[in-house]
Amino acid sequence: MPEINSGDTAWLLVSTALVMLMTPGLALFYGGMVQGKNVLSTFMHSFFALGIVTLQWVTIGYSLSFGKTHGGLIGGVDFAFLNGVGIDGNGKTVPHLLFMMYQGMFAIITPALISGAFAERMKFSAYALFTLLWATLVYNPVAHWVWGDGGWLAKLGALDFAGGTVVHASSGVSALVVAVVLGKRAGYPAVRHPPHNLTMTVLGAGILWFGWFGFNAGSALKADGTATYAFVNTQVAAAAGAVVWALIELKMHGKATMLGVASGLVAGLVCITPGAGFVAPMGAMAIGAIAAVVCFGGVMLKGKLGYDDSLDAFGVHGVGGIAGAIMTGVFATKALTPENVGGLFSGNAKLVGVQALGVFAASAYAAIVTFVILKIVGALVGLRVDKNDELEGLDATVHGESGYVLGSNNAHAARADEEDEPAPSAVSQPATTT
Repeated sequence: MPEINSGDTAWLLVSTALVMLMTPGLALFYGGMVQGKNVLSTFMHSFFALGIVTLQWVTIGYSLSFGKTHGGLIGGVDFAFLNGVGIDGNGKTVPHLLFMMYQGMFAIITPALISGAFAERMKFSAYALFTLLWATLVYNPVAHWVWGDGGWLAKLGALDFAGGTVVHASSGVSALVVAVVLGKRAGYPAVRHPPHNLTMTVLGAGILWFGWFGFNAGSALKADGTATYAFVNTQVAAAAGAVVWALIELKMHGKATMLGVASGLVAGLVCITPGAGFVAPMGAMAIGAIAAVVCFGGVMLKGKLGYDDSLDAFGVHGVGGIAGAIMTGVFATKALTPENVGGLFSGNAKLVGVQALGVFAASAYAAIVTFVILKIVGALVGLRVDKNDELEGLDATVHGESGYVLGSNNAHAARADEEDEPAPSAVSQPATTT
C-alpha cells in the first residue's frame, strides 16, 4: 500500500479549495447574465448547491459513487455517512477523507451548471428537490461508471481525466431537457433578456479559469508530471478557446465581444477537461480551438430550434463535454494514457469509439432520468413560478430581497430615519424590468 505523501496531500488540499471556489465563480458568471431582478435567485442556485449537495455527498453520495461496485452500475453503502473514510490512504497517496471531499466539490458544481438552463423561472422548492434527486440518481451512478472501482465504462477503457463526461456532458444534456420541459421565459424571444452586469460575468469567468487548475491538475491526485501536463493544457486550451471565439465573432459580426471571449475560454476549459492529463500541449491547443467552433455552434442551436437555454448550459457544457470526450479519443498520446493505449493520432482508432460510446451512454441516461425527475418534481411541488412573479422578478417574489438598492431608495431610507419612520423594504418596490 502506498504511503501518504505530504506533497500530494498539500496539492490536493489546495485543489479542493480551488474547485470549491469555482461554484461561487459560477454564481457570478451566471448571475451577471440574468436580469437584475433575478441576480440573487441565480446566485442561490450555486450557493445552495454548496449546502445541499455537500450533505447528500457525505451521507450517501460518495458511497454510491465510489463504494464497492454492484455490477459496474452503482456503488454500495460501504462508505455511507463516511463510515470507514478516514485519514488513511485507502490505496492512494492522499488521505481518503481528502479524496472524498475533493470529489465532493465536483458533485456540487455539476447540478449547479444545469441551473443556467432554468434561470429566471423555476420555483426554489422545485430547484432544491430537483438538485437533490439529480445528484443521487444521475451524478452518482455516472460517476461510478467512469471513476468507480469496477465501473462498467472504466472497465471498457473510457477516459475522463477530470469530468468531461461525468460533469459536463451529463449536466449539459440534462440542462437541455430542463429547458424544453420548463418552457421559455415570459416573452422570450420577442422580449429581450439582456445581461444586466457583464463585469460580474467576466469576473466569474476569471474565477472559473483560476479554479479550473484545481479541477484538472488536481485530478492527477499527485504533485507530479501528469498534474503538470494537466495544468499547462488547461491554460493553453482556455487561451485558444478565447481567441478563436473572438475571431469567429469578428468574422461574423465585425466585433469581438467580452462576453464572447468569456464564453470561448469556458468552452476551451470544458473541452480540455476529459483529456487534460492525456494529451500534449499542442493537442490541447487544437482542442481549445475546436471547442470555440463547436460551442459557438451549440449556442446558435437554441435560436434555430427555438428552445430557451437561458445561459447556454447545453450550448457550452453539453456540446463542449461531448466534443471534448470524443477529442480525447483523437488526441490522447500513448505516453500519457493508461497502458499506453493512445488515441487516433497515436494509431488507436478504437479509443474514439469507446469515448463515443461512453459519452452517448452517460448523456442518454442523464436525459431520460432528468425527464423522469422533472415529472416527479412537477407533480409534487410544481416546476415554474407564477407568471406575475416571473415578471416582477424572483429575487423579490421568491426570496423577499433585492440584489440592488437604488439611490432613490437610499434617500428614502435616510429621510425615514430622520422622521423616525420605518422605511419601506426594497422588495416592496416595483421591480425594474430590464
